[in-house]
Parts: sequence; C-alpha cells; structure tokens
Amino acid sequence: MTNTHADYQLSQLDQLEAESIHIFREVAAEFEKPVLMFSGGKDSIVMLRLAEKAFYPAKIPFPIMQVDTGLDFPEVMETRDNWVDRLGVRLVVASIDDAIERGVVVDDGKTSRNRMQTATLLDAIESNGFTAAFGGGRRDEEKARAKERVYSHRDEFGQWDPKMQRPELWSLYNGRLHAGEHMRIFPISNWTELDIWDYIGREGIEIPSIYFSHQRRVFERDGMLMTETPLNPMRAGEVAEERTVRFRTCGDITLTGCVESTASTIDEIIAEVAAARVTERGATRGDDRFSEAAMEDRKKEGYF
Repeated sequence: MTNTHADYQLSQLDQLEAESIHIFREVAAEFEKPVLMFSGGKDSIVMLRLAEKAFYPAKIPFPIMQVDTGLDFPEVMETRDNWVDRLGVRLVVASIDDAIERGVVVDDGKTSRNRMQTATLLDAIESNGFTAAFGGGRRDEEKARAKERVYSHRDEFGQWDPKMQRPELWSLYNGRLHAGEHMRIFPISNWTELDIWDYIGREGIEIPSIYFSHQRRVFERDGMLMTETPLNPMRAGEVAEERTVRFRTCGDITLTGCVESTASTIDEIIAEVAAARVTERGATRGDDRFSEAAMEDRKKEGYF
C-alpha cells in the first residue's frame, strides 16, 4: 500500500506568525475591551499586520492607540496614517501635551517626554476602560523584557511586579482580572529583530523610510548619533555633520539615535542585523542608558 502522507512542516516564520495570530484571537475572545499599542515603528507595524491577518476578511475588532510625545519623526507619523487609512481602524491618540494641560502629568522642564509616557498611557487605559493592551515588546530587546510573559498582569495602579507573574505552561494563558486591573499582551515576545525583518521582507510591509539608509545631519552624544533638530539643541562642543545613516528603532526624536549604514534594502538590512552583536535598544535608545535597570524601573511604573 502506497503511503501518500506528505511530511508537513511550518517554517520558523510561519510558526511565529501562527503563535501570534493565536494570541490575538485568544485575547479578542477573552477580554472585553482590548487595544493595540501602535508607535508606528517596525514592531508595532508587524503586530498590526498580524492582527489584520488574524481577523481577515473582517476588520480588526479593536482600536489602536498611540501615546503622542509630540517629538515623533514625521516619517513615522506619515506611515501610521497610511496604515490607519488602509485598514479603516479606529485610532486613539493619548497626547502628552493634553495630559500636561489636564494636570495628569507635570512638566518640570527636566523630565523627558519619554518618561511622561507612562502616566499618559495609564490615564488613557483607565479613561477608555481598556482591559487588555497589546504591546510590541520582544524578549531579545532588553533584559527586563526577557522576564516578561505573553500575558503580563498589571495591578490597579498599572504597575508590573516581575516576581508575581503567572505561569504559562503549555501556552495556556490566565487572563483573570479584578476591578481596575488590566493585562499587557505581547504577541511577538518570541520573535527576534532578525525575525521581524525577515517577516517585513516576506510580507512586503510598509515601514517608515528612516529605517533605510539616507543622508541626515547628525551629531554625536553619549556614543550615539543624534538628529540635528531644534527639539534637541546641541551642547557645547557638539558639531553636526551630514552622514549616511539609518535608524534601527523609532521613538522620541530627542532620545533615539541612528547608526551609520548603507543598507537601503530589506536584504541589506537583514545582512546587517545578522552581523550585529548589540540589540537595537542597546545601540540607539538613550532612555535605556540612564541606569542598568532603567527599563525594568519604568516597566514597574507602568511603561511597556
């Protein structure tokens, strides 16, 4: 008797995609009011693509939310708007300027806009009644994020306790909440930066142009190349010059550095990332350099 059974195996990307889609569907079925955090960067764009696939041909059944620092790259905002228009998804903008005006956040002139995101985010989650918030954190990015579970419980104050996380044996997720609590969900926890770029290339996903090599006037600060902009005045001894650079991550323009690179295509970026020995946050995010535990301290306060 002839055996006609074909050996069917998923590729690594297909396995990661299937796991993430399962998480999106599980959350949509389990939680009353989820929201997808969307910064306009590569990770949140991949998440939006996964959410689109998870519920196609229906529309994504929850809104997306951006915490607007007022210091975002214009190219990122343009890409965000293109995605919102194409998918017809509802966009909720939690503005730090608005939070300052309402007294939710105090601008003392010293605290960075990135630090102000936490209180602004928690206020938006509470005021909108969101019970679950999808985030684009990956475990390979940073030590604190390596401790994170897929379902990350937040107490009534929006705080995270790394010692009180729930077990996720056999990928079974405990979404039980008490009044005032909410859950952070990380569908791409098991992805790496290289996986993200492989998926962007495979799916032909639109991303901000600053991820590709381009000419930009930059200056060096704390070992990073920062964008010359009136939003981030240069200090004594700093000199701006035009270089060929690209960004590995998107964030606050005053805290996000770029790297010298000639990678102008997805394949060239993949080759560059494959050879890198420092994560994108470690290499180009000034907000993670304040202390050894900077990210973990912010996450305990309510940051993603």
